[in-house]
Amino acid sequence: MNVLKRISKVFESADEILIDDSSRIVLMSDVHRGDGSWADDFSKNQNLYFAALTHYYLENFTYIEIGDGDELWKNSKLSDIIYVHSNAFWLLSKFFAERRLYLIFGNHDMVKSNASYIKKNLYQYYDERQKEYIPLFENVKVHEGLVLSHRETQQKILLIHGHQVSLLDYDLWMVSRFLVKYVWRPLELFGFNDPTSTAKNYKKKDAVEKKLTEWVTREKHMLIAGHTHRPMFPEIGDPLYFNDGSGVHPRSITAIEISEGFIVLVKWHIKTKDDGTLFIGRDILAGPRKLSDYFDYQ
Repeated sequence: MNVLKRISKVFESADEILIDDSSRIVLMSDVHRGDGSWADDFSKNQNLYFAALTHYYLENFTYIEIGDGDELWKNSKLSDIIYVHSNAFWLLSKFFAERRLYLIFGNHDMVKSNASYIKKNLYQYYDERQKEYIPLFENVKVHEGLVLSHRETQQKILLIHGHQVSLLDYDLWMVSRFLVKYVWRPLELFGFNDPTSTAKNYKKKDAVEKKLTEWVTREKHMLIAGHTHRPMFPEIGDPLYFNDGSGVHPRSITAIEISEGFIVLVKWHIKTKDDGTLFIGRDILAGPRKLSDYFDYQ
């Protein structure tokens, strides 16, 4: 299937989330929660993530994870990831209990496209201390895409991971998973980078972004993706392709916020006060811009 038609198919079949200018939404992707081992890229940023997520929970944001939330190419068992990062999953479960959590699968957690896998691994988890199963995201649905639909303007924003435009990451994802798990993961220990990784290969990043931008230009809808780990925030008048970056940047995580009718790209990282005290803070990287300004230009 033509990759642009594939994106359109996701757009046409996606569940819609109604929003307005009072909505508060935060978008993150490529968190790559792992098993706590040396190959767990998320571990170094887990405190940043928990601080950011706590802020969004207290500020009544809806959290939408747009793919690769869990690293299920390097790791076989989601239960190991939940055990190691139980504090993060505890907080995510609080979002879920208040109907403020939506999940989209990416290439590294493509197994979540399987309803049986979701039921077995996400509905509940086994608590080793209590020796019993505890509800987690009971009856959760993991989406390939979602559409934010504005109640007043009827403008739509497509949310997808972005791997749909890559042969290796979508059609041949099982082959890629095998290579990552059994070839590139061991070699990373010796300093080798995986050349098949979109996050580490600039030519692949450019190719993915070109296709996603082509869809935006043709269909005239805003699109927010992840996958490349490269944040994108267009100027008014440019093609409306946004990217929220990732949770595994060196020493920082990035996110896109949609709040009070504005959109903004932010970074969470460790900052220093004048007295040398360290704290976790939020900086604006781009925006804020009114969503209506983008829509009006279309």
